[in-house]
Amino acid sequence: MKLSADLRAFCDRLGHVFADPELLIRALTHASLSSDTRPDNQRLEFLGDRVLGLVMAEAVLEHDRSAPEGRLAPRFNALVRKETCADVARQIDLGVVLKLGKSEMKTGGRRKDALLGDAMEAVIAAVYRDAGHAVARDLILRLWGPRIAAVEDDARDAKTALQEWAQARGQTPPVYSERSRSGPDHAPVFTVEAQMQSGETARAEARSKRHAEQAAAKALLDRLGGEKSS
Repeated sequence: MKLSADLRAFCDRLGHVFADPELLIRALTHASLSSDTRPDNQRLEFLGDRVLGLVMAEAVLEHDRSAPEGRLAPRFNALVRKETCADVARQIDLGVVLKLGKSEMKTGGRRKDALLGDAMEAVIAAVYRDAGHAVARDLILRLWGPRIAAVEDDARDAKTALQEWAQARGQTPPVYSERSRSGPDHAPVFTVEAQMQSGETARAEARSKRHAEQAAAKALLDRLGGEKSS
């Protein structure tokens, strides 16, 4: 099977030439376009998540050989979470070759963290199936490399860190509220406010509500000076 020019260019960005191109096509096919003759990438995503997890677990252990589990776990979680997978997908322009149904295309599916992250995991599984663990491992370490070296000791996401900050001070968890939504339906911008029981607030904008909440939590933590306190 001969790949199209855009898929060959993606393989160049990915750094892997597939012996079985059908694996790549399946990895890039979202459920919105699947059919009896065109399977989607969900099964590959399931496998890719596990392959990524094993490689990252080994990587964080190797990167800091003296760190206890309590410091390794947050780093691991930061490296394998969906947002990180989506960022790596953007790094190699995976979104431009995603195979989506019309409904997802109309709602900006090529930019969604969930779709990009799932597809990145599926591509990892496709490489694993195509060439084995060693090749998949090398590819993951190359794509994730700078992130492994830079991941913070306390890599909890900002919402979790803010909730723990509040609980340590006897406060209820912060409340997040959508203050506004602007832009077209296919590329909305959300403004979210985070508010503590004690009254402090912070706002942030992002192209998804989830990212806006994380950014607002980070802004409020910075304002409170609470990232290192718990």
